[in-house]
Amino acid sequence: MRTAIILYLFHVGMVSAQETLQLTEGQQSPNATLEDVSWISGHWQGEAFGGIAEEIWGPPLGDSMMFVFKLVKDNKVSFYEIGHIQQVDHTLILQLKHFQGNLKGWEEKDVTVDFKLVKLEKNKVFFEGLTMELVNENEMNVSVLIDGGNSTEEILFAYKRVP
Repeated sequence: MRTAIILYLFHVGMVSAQETLQLTEGQQSPNATLEDVSWISGHWQGEAFGGIAEEIWGPPLGDSMMFVFKLVKDNKVSFYEIGHIQQVDHTLILQLKHFQGNLKGWEEKDVTVDFKLVKLEKNKVFFEGLTMELVNENEMNVSVLIDGGNSTEEILFAYKRVP
């Protein structure tokens, strides 16, 4: 199920990387607050898979940072995502759901795709299988671990801030 689900962020510049981490067995997510990742806020865009990826992140509010995402290919929406980074029990979790272009959901009604916090650095956050890094004020890189069934590959995607 994680194959299609981890297609969370379609960005620019697919390149192999070594950026994603996983929690080890018994390891707990570290303490963190939404202020630690507030740099994600903004309107981001890039090219991906022959189309345009757009992602909009709101600032921290109500113990979460919400986002919406869409991939547009051949001038039609391929799919949407809605999600958030939520502050829960002194740590963070990234959760999302996918929708087809007609808003029919991919996941079951009560199912979310969850990425637990692994590690936090200045301008860089590691969730299980997904890492976000603010390169500079106008660029953000995201590394995503994608399970292709027979193999797993880490892909680097890049966003530019929309003015």
